[in-house]
Amino acid sequence: MKKLKVELLSYTPRGEELVASAAKLCYSPSGIADILEKQSRGDVENFIDKLLELGHESPLEHISYTFGIEGVSRSLTHQLVRHRIASYSQQSQRYVKLEQFEYIMPPSVEKNQEAKAKFIEAMEMSQKSYDEIFEALYSESRRELVESGMDEAEAGRAAEKKSIEDARYVFPNACETKVVATMNARSLLNFFKHRCCNRAQWEIKELAIQMLVLVLEVSPEIFKNAGPGCANGPCPEGRMTCGKISEVREYFKNLKGEIRNG
Repeated sequence: MKKLKVELLSYTPRGEELVASAAKLCYSPSGIADILEKQSRGDVENFIDKLLELGHESPLEHISYTFGIEGVSRSLTHQLVRHRIASYSQQSQRYVKLEQFEYIMPPSVEKNQEAKAKFIEAMEMSQKSYDEIFEALYSESRRELVESGMDEAEAGRAAEKKSIEDARYVFPNACETKVVATMNARSLLNFFKHRCCNRAQWEIKELAIQMLVLVLEVSPEIFKNAGPGCANGPCPEGRMTCGKISEVREYFKNLKGEIRNG
């Protein structure tokens, strides 16, 4: 059973300076290099504050962050790719044969012994079924390819790929996967607004919070107010609110305070 792991693989260097200078360029007769050279850290912070306050977020699209994400389920990635202004590279079940697949167990299942036992049984059965389906498909496909005149080694490779491709249908949403994801700062703010919310599914909420911690460390000014919609204003969920706005605000305030204080 795998646990969530997130790493910030890469990000735009001097990102906050770049955002501020790109925004300033819209209103300045100066050249780009001149703007970059003359702005102080205080200038950068003040200008970003103004951008965010006014909702002028397009300059945030100039900088991006790339995350390595492991120990997440296929259920999570089905949600993740709904954030379309991003780039994703995911481990393929079509090309990678899973000799023993890892899986993600929901906390509610893990703490319930009866549910946990049934869950593990289902995971083991999925692996057994995958292996048996693969072997049945592989044997038939390889034989047919050899009989058609294909070289035995080449037939083996082709049959394996085809069999993996179809046997994977038996895997559950709990199946662990790995993803490299890149988002620009504006998309990330939107992602945090929706996925740090208490009403978000537990797994993607955990992912969003870990990603927020990582970007706060490198771009504190841009993301200082990031989080669920209710962190800095009224709850956007209306009648569907979790009703815990005070607790949510306190949680994110403390989280950001811990990062600022090292």
